[in-house]
Amino acid sequence: MIFTREVLDRIVSGEVDLAFRNWRRPQVTSGALLRTAVGVLAVGEVEVVAEEDVTEDDAHRAGFGSRERLLAALKQGEERRIHRIGLRYHGTDPRVRLREEDELGAGELEEITGRLSRIDARSRRGPWTTRMLTLIAENPAVRAADLAPLVGRERLPFKADVRKLKELGLTESLETGYRLSPRGRAVLTRLAPEDDRGNHS
Repeated sequence: MIFTREVLDRIVSGEVDLAFRNWRRPQVTSGALLRTAVGVLAVGEVEVVAEEDVTEDDAHRAGFGSRERLLAALKQGEERRIHRIGLRYHGTDPRVRLREEDELGAGELEEITGRLSRIDARSRRGPWTTRMLTLIAENPAVRAADLAPLVGRERLPFKADVRKLKELGLTESLETGYRLSPRGRAVLTRLAPEDDRGNHS
């Protein structure tokens, strides 16, 4: 689910605790956790409702000024049904704390580099994680569409690769592009000493 930053901030404050989507089939389930720019959201009850059952109070709780505006914003199409989704702020994204941890002991460094090695080993195109970290370190705040061709990747597969590194707390997304986290810089120093960087072709 995609939310504007304004709506996310209002979910965090508790002002917004509902969302409505017009889906052919549910895209989230009750109990799911959603990672967003402001932290983790918890999904409450997900139910299909008729248009006539959507109230003015529902609209306000979903961040709309009126029921009419909410209904007008729903995606239209055949076989779509209105889903009413409960939401609440669950807490900070654990990856945020993780990526700030750059004082890594030998054991922790070994664990991270081992996980990267396993990712590389599963790749059909050969090792790529160190090259990707180096690329992002050298090109912060550059769009994925501009970075991907530098390593011979399409934009969407490239972004999927970056997400794998983000899960380990090594990168962080910016409004445009990415940068290495403090943790990512520490790991890259271990993987590719400064004199060896710059060769990611």
